[in-house]
Amino acid sequence: MVNLDDIHLEYVTDNAGAKRAVILPIEVFYQLLEDLEDLAVAAERADEPTIPHQTLIAQLKSDGLLPD
Repeated sequence: MVNLDDIHLEYVTDNAGAKRAVILPIEVFYQLLEDLEDLAVAAERADEPTIPHQTLIAQLKSDGLLPD
């Protein structure tokens, strides 16, 4: 997740000095997009049922996706 305190932001201002846009490094832009996508997926799945961690581990082992 992007920490905005660690980013050097540059602002585009109008003639009155009001901030109108921001310039940020492209890699930070892509990180922010990824974070937004992750948040959207989490919001979409918020009402899905959950299972206990140990049940998940047992299922993954039985499916051969985790070693015994």
